[in-house]
Amino acid sequence: MEIQIENRRPPNASHVADVLSRELGFGRYFTDHMFTARWSQEKGWHNAKISAFEDLHLSPAAAVLHYGQALFEGQKAYRQVDDEIAMFRPRMNARRFNQSAQRLVMPTVPEELYLAALERLIDVERDWVPSGAMQSLYVRPFMIATEPLQGVRPANEYLFAIILSPVGAYYSQGFEPVKIFVSRELVRAAPGGTGAAKAAGNYAGSLLAGAQAQAAGCEQVLWLDAVERRYVEEIGAMNVVFVIDGELVTPPLGGSILPGVTRDTVLTVARDRGLTVREAPVALDDLLDAITTKRCTEAFGCGTAAVISAIRSFHVDDREVALTEAPGRIAEQMFRTITDIQWGRGEDPHRWRHMIPRRP
Repeated sequence: MEIQIENRRPPNASHVADVLSRELGFGRYFTDHMFTARWSQEKGWHNAKISAFEDLHLSPAAAVLHYGQALFEGQKAYRQVDDEIAMFRPRMNARRFNQSAQRLVMPTVPEELYLAALERLIDVERDWVPSGAMQSLYVRPFMIATEPLQGVRPANEYLFAIILSPVGAYYSQGFEPVKIFVSRELVRAAPGGTGAAKAAGNYAGSLLAGAQAQAAGCEQVLWLDAVERRYVEEIGAMNVVFVIDGELVTPPLGGSILPGVTRDTVLTVARDRGLTVREAPVALDDLLDAITTKRCTEAFGCGTAAVISAIRSFHVDDREVALTEAPGRIAEQMFRTITDIQWGRGEDPHRWRHMIPRRP
């Protein structure tokens, strides 16, 4: 499918330079252009275009507003040491996007259209990719149901869009370890639910526990399983990895845990380094015992936004179980190895870097 470029704003170098010189934070600023494509039962995917970033126009009866058919992905583009631009494993994001779409009974996006849209939009916005330490261009593909609808059924019309945002480190403290609040009351996902999909409603449902974590002086939430409230599943919106008895242990994927791109990357890098990796259930009580007996020496979350987030302590039932004051050796190795690949500073044995071609 051909991608049209419409209403392209002329580049304003001084405006871009001004924004990129600021404290970027995460998701505060957006680039000048966006990608959109439409889908209907009659036409399939059509009207693929890059145009000026602007507000969406939706019917008040749009199905997304009432029945929640909405999903998204999180990816990044990185300025390389040679000033070129690369993404990191975008095909894996494209496949997960379509897995989410299938779970929510939404149309899948042809993988080549997904990748072409990423490449063309990022190329148009090439000047917006920052070059500072731990800065990147956050890429947010999403899809929503747009058909005016007042009946509970899959919609017949959808919008697929991509927007871009120059960002800095996800946490203001950078790579410093974070405190984690253990939620025993609230859960993120249940077996048979949408936990393995990047459904927008999953994140709305996590906000209350996030507020409880902040009230307890913590940065993120540790989610337990919905059935027994016994087994660790995720940390905030990240997968979680523990170093127990010298082995990397992470909860297995089983329908309620998101199959993270960074999670897969960590496990692959660990195996490349000769580390033992186990995907196995981790009971909270066993984890806390392993921490207090020093058998668990590290714990970290992993995800696109923060890459690796070392864990300082767990807030459990009004008590603090301390783990570490500084990132552990393995967390640091993973962070350094992955970010070196992403920014083009290190070798890329698995060919995870996806270069963005320049177009006239």
